[in-house]
Amino acid sequence: MPKTKVIIAGAGIAGPVLALFLQAKDYDPIIYERTDHPTVHGLSLALQTNGLRVLSLLPGLLDKVEGGKIEQLIQYSTLPEDSGELSRSDGPAQVQAKYGFGMMGVNRAAFHHTLLQHASEKGIPIVFGHQLVSFGETADSVTAEFANGKKDTASFLVGCDGLHSNTRECLFGRQEPIFTGLVQTGGLSETPTELLTPRTAINMYGDGTHMISYPVNSHQTSWAITTQEAEAKESWRAADEAAQEAFRRGTYSKWPFGAGQMVETGTKIVKYGLYDRPELQSWHKGRVVLLGDAAHPTSPHLGQGANQAFEDIYHLVRLLSRHNPDAAGPSTELLGKIFREYEGLRIERTASLVKQARSQGDVRVVNGIEACKKRNDVLRTQDDMFSEGRYYQIQAYPFEIGQSEI
Repeated sequence: MPKTKVIIAGAGIAGPVLALFLQAKDYDPIIYERTDHPTVHGLSLALQTNGLRVLSLLPGLLDKVEGGKIEQLIQYSTLPEDSGELSRSDGPAQVQAKYGFGMMGVNRAAFHHTLLQHASEKGIPIVFGHQLVSFGETADSVTAEFANGKKDTASFLVGCDGLHSNTRECLFGRQEPIFTGLVQTGGLSETPTELLTPRTAINMYGDGTHMISYPVNSHQTSWAITTQEAEAKESWRAADEAAQEAFRRGTYSKWPFGAGQMVETGTKIVKYGLYDRPELQSWHKGRVVLLGDAAHPTSPHLGQGANQAFEDIYHLVRLLSRHNPDAAGPSTELLGKIFREYEGLRIERTASLVKQARSQGDVRVVNGIEACKKRNDVLRTQDDMFSEGRYYQIQAYPFEIGQSEI
């Protein structure tokens, strides 16, 4: 008997991971991607404890991932009136030691390539140049239609197609992303010697600006500087060489604590606006459901975007396994039950984290000397993201270590 086919729209970060889990549960996934080939756009991702837990359930995958494990977090102020170290924490190393997974920075293009290659090696079809434009349903199937006129039919469809999700638009109509008022300029640099041991992530705070950096492999660090500026569309393509060189020589090249060195030596410098979207009250209709950024895009200030997509995957696959253990073609009624339970677990949590991320951005980027000093005073005493309280709020998910249900 043929296996139950599942169409996945989107071959970004979430799509291949979902496909691998579905295949392991005896489904027959196929991925359709709107771009003509894998892209190399984007800079980096921070894989945190919750995301790494999920990825660890796929045998052999994490062994292939090249990344930079983060052992220490330091916060600095570059404000001339209040310059210096604000806090230092070995929380990342402590979480690693206590829970088995800490935090790892990865080069996005390299990580994406690893996911695609791993899925391909498992025999999962990945079809490029297919942009979803519509779908239609019968009692037991959904047919996807693509911009090139091609069609395909499966039992159900999962939209993993990101911030500009065609699946979401087909389900709920066009909704423009909301610009948060913040813009980031980022790049990749050779890691300064002083940040190599221990492997260090940095938050740096100035007047009207914030910089984050973390290692993405044994020798490179990714960094991003957030400012309040006019909207800059997120093409994720590197600026032209003249614009990159101007940025390398600009104000931030004078910043202390290793930041200026990273800016001066930066490559692949990109500039992009930060967006989220209105919260949805439902992520599905009929045989089609959303996942990851297609459902709950977020600004990056908690570093939870990809990690929340992996939590989505865990719960969706867990519920499919619970309610449809033989992976037979599910009825629309059964899919509705599964999708509603999935939403019930995920919508409130992801909506809260989207709001927290936006709030974090607003707290980090403040203007004026006195406002910056107040921010710095809070940062000197505030628990960092690896404290027990923050850990259990954000990263102690989606299952206790050793207690996965899939």
